[in-house]
Amino acid sequence: MENLVQVFLEGWWGYAQFLWSEITFQYDYKPLWKNYFYWLILVSLFFMALEWLRPWRKDQARFRKDFWLDFFYMFFNFFLFSLIIYNAASNVVVHLFNDAILGLTSFDLQASNPLQHLPHWGILVIGFIFRDFVQWWVHRLLHRVEFLWEFHKVHHSIEEMGFAGHLRYHWMENVVYRSLEYIPLALMGIGLYDFFVIHIFSLAIGHYNHSNLSVRGQVTGGVLGFLIGLLVISEMETLSILQSMGVVMAITALCSVVLGPFMKYLFNSPEMHIWHHAHDLPSERRYGVNFALSLSIWDYLFKTNYIPYNGRDIKLGFPGVEEFPQSFREQITYGFGITPTEKRKKQGE
Repeated sequence: MENLVQVFLEGWWGYAQFLWSEITFQYDYKPLWKNYFYWLILVSLFFMALEWLRPWRKDQARFRKDFWLDFFYMFFNFFLFSLIIYNAASNVVVHLFNDAILGLTSFDLQASNPLQHLPHWGILVIGFIFRDFVQWWVHRLLHRVEFLWEFHKVHHSIEEMGFAGHLRYHWMENVVYRSLEYIPLALMGIGLYDFFVIHIFSLAIGHYNHSNLSVRGQVTGGVLGFLIGLLVISEMETLSILQSMGVVMAITALCSVVLGPFMKYLFNSPEMHIWHHAHDLPSERRYGVNFALSLSIWDYLFKTNYIPYNGRDIKLGFPGVEEFPQSFREQITYGFGITPTEKRKKQGE
């Protein structure tokens, strides 16, 4: 027990130091461009600018309903709460899980993980696909299990879509998602610092999915190519600046042409994700549709895709959203005790 407490405290303090070093640039273990804290700000400003310049719903206010609430959620869920769940608590559970396997089978899973001999980019690609697949199933679970749905309602209380809505979700979702996604990733040897590219890529896709935008596949294919190009040159330290720019531009153009027509079948998009937030769905789809976080391919493979028509102006939320708590304090305590859904059921008896 004393050892577990030490693991927890070391994890908490380690992440606290990591976060403080991100904010103040007090580190020498990585280049400045790998600063996650300021990437969150830059990615958010980028999508805010696009929403203002070329909005899909032109009559939606620039600072849409609940924008500032969602803005606060961005930092709460990705930084403050992560001090406990994302690193410290996960370290404890990973430690327990690995020790249990070692005790039962004499097999050290962490020391024998199959990814340790792969190049860094290979680990990141596998980590991204594996994580997204796990998240897709967890997302379906949040819609299917009633008590989990009560927590997930916080995210579905969004009534006007915008990039910042991506990170409005109940802190209990962190517990569910991180327990089921981070522990196997950690056991596979994908650590906090190796996770940087996956984080930023997923962050950008999530912001895009929730944004007030509609973009052609050739554009998103080019953006994907640009990000792949950055990953490629990060692994090729001997290239000059001009050579690096050439590699990035070539990969960007290639992905735009080759992947452009297929992007909306491979990756989630605002046109697809808005239907996930639809207030009204057919009875046979009552447990939700379009569960993709990043890769929409899972929805097409498992037949949960649903885009009946252009959903730009559909009503968002869920039945009873008008009664849902509006403040941050009420939302983060929602789902415990008797919920409005249970109250309505009792009143109907």
